[in-house]
Amino acid sequence: MATTKHYFNNRDLSWLSFNGRVLAEAESEAVPLLERIKFLSIFSSNLDEFYRVRMPVIAALENIGEEAYILQKAKGTILSQQRRYGRVLTSEIIPQLRKNNVHVYYNEEIPEKIESVLTEYFYSDILAYLQPVYLDGLTRFFPENNLLYFIVQLQEKTGSQKSVIVNIPSDKISRFFTTDVDNEKVVVFIDDIIRLNLQNLFLDNTVEGCYSFKVTRDAELDLKDEYPGDVAEEVEKQLNKRDQGLATRFLHAPDIPLRNLQFLITQLGLNNAVSVEGGRYHNLKDLVDFPVTIPQLRDVKWHAIQWPVLPDKQTLLEHIDKQDVLLNVPYQSYKGIQRFFNEAATNPDVEEIYITLYRVAKESKIVNALISAAKNGKKITVMIELKARFDEANNIKWARKMKAAGVKIIYSITALKVHAKVALVKRKCGDRLKYTGLLATGNFNESTAAFYTDHILMTANPTLTREMELLLMFLTKRKKPLSPDLIPFKELLVSQFNLQQRFIELIDREIDHAKNGMPASITIKMNNLEEQVLISKLYEASEAGVGIKLIIRGICCIVPGVEGMSSRITVRRIVDRYLEHGRVFIFGNKGKTEVYMGSSDWMNRNIYRRIEVCFPVYDEQIKNQILDIIALQLQDNVKAVIVDEHMQNQPVTVTEPFIQSQFAIYNQLKTSVNELSI
Repeated sequence: MATTKHYFNNRDLSWLSFNGRVLAEAESEAVPLLERIKFLSIFSSNLDEFYRVRMPVIAALENIGEEAYILQKAKGTILSQQRRYGRVLTSEIIPQLRKNNVHVYYNEEIPEKIESVLTEYFYSDILAYLQPVYLDGLTRFFPENNLLYFIVQLQEKTGSQKSVIVNIPSDKISRFFTTDVDNEKVVVFIDDIIRLNLQNLFLDNTVEGCYSFKVTRDAELDLKDEYPGDVAEEVEKQLNKRDQGLATRFLHAPDIPLRNLQFLITQLGLNNAVSVEGGRYHNLKDLVDFPVTIPQLRDVKWHAIQWPVLPDKQTLLEHIDKQDVLLNVPYQSYKGIQRFFNEAATNPDVEEIYITLYRVAKESKIVNALISAAKNGKKITVMIELKARFDEANNIKWARKMKAAGVKIIYSITALKVHAKVALVKRKCGDRLKYTGLLATGNFNESTAAFYTDHILMTANPTLTREMELLLMFLTKRKKPLSPDLIPFKELLVSQFNLQQRFIELIDREIDHAKNGMPASITIKMNNLEEQVLISKLYEASEAGVGIKLIIRGICCIVPGVEGMSSRITVRRIVDRYLEHGRVFIFGNKGKTEVYMGSSDWMNRNIYRRIEVCFPVYDEQIKNQILDIIALQLQDNVKAVIVDEHMQNQPVTVTEPFIQSQFAIYNQLKTSVNELSI
């Protein structure tokens, strides 16, 4: 029997499909109006990152003759999405705001009745930040990454023409100015306030034209695999260079004359950037700070469930000694994690704390607890990742604060990111040590925990915590594992060691069950799916008779539903008020279901270039809770879509009852707490 050739969807086109799903939330009339604006902001921010991170890679592939069609396909998809974006903003959202007495001036003339207050704001708040640069052929100007600018055409009294670049200081002050006029809230972009007052900036000249633009630059850091010096210092140097990276996109206003456009491209060295005709306004990710709050135009606020519920006078560490605890954030309060670290910092029996940190909150209570623990005489070891893209500077700041307080700081080597989310506390109880561990699907970051859905397991299971200790001891050595057998992990799944092989074994077991006529199933929830060895193994399982259900938020390179290759594979995508972030792996195992969770997506970087940790769920109550959560997501017929073989987001067949999984999960968890309290 001939074997069907496996094929895979392109990761970048798949990611653009995900961003299209984000845009669909902005287009949905069922979403509250101000939440639709939030999704417009997310779409814009995502697209900026795509141009910074992925467009240089696509362009390089094209330049060396690989998959040359991808760049054009990506451009076409982006252009189509941007047209949808403009249509929903101008034809739906802004008119709906007007109906709610909010007038956003967008591509329209500023009326005389508010000119005076805008001019006053220009002189008092904006003017101090404006830094005009005259372009005369000798002057070199370097537009910074994703900052906003005007190219202004002036005519001098002598009749000669001049070109001037004027910055729009949205990185210094709010992008929006608000005032009340005639019982209406007025919102004006500072771009338009500057336009209105350009003649006041250039008193001796006549303003003949003003056109907005911005430049997006490559975000990659150039770090050697085995850098021998101070890693933090080298990362800082590279951060200073990041905004000087190669231009990947030149976004400009649609009405800029061709001669001015060519002048800018030549003058600013943008010949190799993708030129994109945008709208009058750029950086609409600033809509995240849209300055109007109308409660009835927002989602109903959910109050995080307090969990765990502890008996009187019992500490959290004592509670974990008796039973595992699972937190499902943001449905359940992150305060339980903060309490874990606060208790560890002040408990006299605690001697050591180990933790891996990937993205640290800007005002981190967890890091402050670690600093307090060090000052209390405890041995604190922190493995901090300095290459967490766009969070490097913040991580360096906290690393230096911790080091000054006596915390032992371990930076990962440049060739190997530590993406695992683990923490371990050692307590002296009598004549023996007790270990308490945290294993999570997301970062130890109380800020992102408010809008990322994640699972955090607190456990005193001695087998798991012992293997966690072995891993943490290895990480302090700052070396790549020379052999996957270096540490014989039995319970934990650790990339670079046994993670890929263990997942293959688990899939093979389901294949064997199917071939022997027994029930066989695999359900996996991840952010991204790219790695072809594991995808091929899922294809093999599908054709052996294994039913495979995938919930993939973003990149998905698997091609579902193809006869002879993936006929038993379905893919769902859920986009709702929270960002789905948890990774869950469920294997039917002839009715003795096994559940794993962890930090690892199935991307090339996660499998081959990072340290990731996945872990088994042993507690039956916790396992059932995870299974219930995933079951609700598989039943979602409100915010879920089916991703087809062409990467298109197809609607789910809607039949009653209507199930919006995030809302249902919140209610289910809330009910379980109430039942526990009765």
